[in-house]
Amino acid sequence: MISSGYLTIPRDTLISRIHTIQERSSLCILCPRHCRALRSDGEYGFCRTGIQPHVASFGPHFGEEQPISGTGGSGTIFFTGCTMGCMFCQNYEISHEQMGSEITKQDLANIYLHLQALGCHNINLVTPTHQLPAILKALLIAVDAGLQIPLVYNTGGYEEPDTLRLLEGIIDIYMPDFKFADERTGSILAHTPDYPQICKAALSEMHRQVGDLTLENGIATHGLLIRHLLLPGRSEESEKIIRFIADQISPNTWLNIMDQYRPAGHIRRTCPDDFSDLLRRVSPEEVARTIRIAQEYGLIRGLE
Repeated sequence: MISSGYLTIPRDTLISRIHTIQERSSLCILCPRHCRALRSDGEYGFCRTGIQPHVASFGPHFGEEQPISGTGGSGTIFFTGCTMGCMFCQNYEISHEQMGSEITKQDLANIYLHLQALGCHNINLVTPTHQLPAILKALLIAVDAGLQIPLVYNTGGYEEPDTLRLLEGIIDIYMPDFKFADERTGSILAHTPDYPQICKAALSEMHRQVGDLTLENGIATHGLLIRHLLLPGRSEESEKIIRFIADQISPNTWLNIMDQYRPAGHIRRTCPDDFSDLLRRVSPEEVARTIRIAQEYGLIRGLE
């Protein structure tokens, strides 16, 4: 069984980091929105989530990238709510409509341990940022009960670097998406006009912490894996994203170019006229072109 870096952090250091993250959650500055919601007093911010763990579903996931899912599956936990507002979200019911239930931190720790007992290779935290205090307090409980598998931080890429710095040594594998290269796209599609610069800073911090993805017997143990969900009609943005990753992160980056976009969420009801391409799926030609561009920039890991 692959062990996590969080086991090597001194206990008092881990507790101090968790305390600081708790402080950042009220007035909340966990994510780049800095909405300053007083969450400890029951006030909700953009994420519409309180201070208790709020989980939509969990279980072994075999549909992630091969180094993440492996043979035993990725122990995936879908957390309710999100710091972004993507109108095309593929998990719209979870991120926008608050599907899921509040549980206790002990319950969440038990989920970690259950997924490990099932033979999962890692604990895959999906959209975790706004729930970090509860996630990390549950981690302390679970470590005392024998948790040791790596943590995967599965995010849309809209992350506050100051929050990420507090996760150094705790998170083993960062798995962000890089969604938009243009400010207007982020503003209209996800209510994140500053997305490009925020995501670039976040990815740089993630790579500083964990470096390129490393594998042991084909299973990811540590490092950065970047996803890019192709959006129909946005090929120029995809090329900008690829260029940044190759030039500013690492040409050895494991990149997954994802072609599963579909017009989900409320994109059909509110799609602006100049984004009408988003009412269709990505074409095979767009996929092939983007993969070819990535390979030309030397990004071949994940695309072989």
